[in-house]
Amino acid sequence: MSKDQPSAEVQLDRELLEDVLEQVDELDNESAELEDEIQTELSVEDLQKKLAKAESKAAENWDKVLRIQAEMDNLKRRTQKDLDSAHKYGLEKFAKELLSVIDSLELGIQAATSDSPEVVKLKEGSELTVKQFESVFEKFNIEAIDPLGQPFDPEFHQAMSMVPTEDAEPNTVINVFQKGYILNGRLIRPAMAVVAQAVA
Repeated sequence: MSKDQPSAEVQLDRELLEDVLEQVDELDNESAELEDEIQTELSVEDLQKKLAKAESKAAENWDKVLRIQAEMDNLKRRTQKDLDSAHKYGLEKFAKELLSVIDSLELGIQAATSDSPEVVKLKEGSELTVKQFESVFEKFNIEAIDPLGQPFDPEFHQAMSMVPTEDAEPNTVINVFQKGYILNGRLIRPAMAVVAQAVA
């Protein structure tokens, strides 16, 4: 029996040792799981912070992109408007220079009152030249303003004087010293006119 006793004790010791080792393993596993949970929680918090930062940066960059896009659209519109304006009104300076030439021709025609054949031919030639000018002006959308008999419009007419008269309605143009001109709807020279005034 003494032989069996130590083996029973050894058996008990082994079982106790195995129980203790199992408990130690369980404790190790639990602490490892706890560490993993803590690490996971820290990682999630860090990730959430990083995500919030990234979202903030993305929103800021998106705002910049939208502003840059709006600026580009505005620049494109302004450039197109300037380009259209340059095409439309590029002739303005040249047209103004030509107006003095056509004015001189018209004054020459008015001054030619003689009946001599030379003066008549010169007058006819000048009238044909004026017609050519008018057809060229028409091609390039340059319109003459001849407001004789029309109501005075300060946007397109310049009053040189006002004359009391009963022959015309007050504020009506009764004489035109110089025709005005419009290029594509824009005034390049107002018509110089005499305006009727009511008789006192």
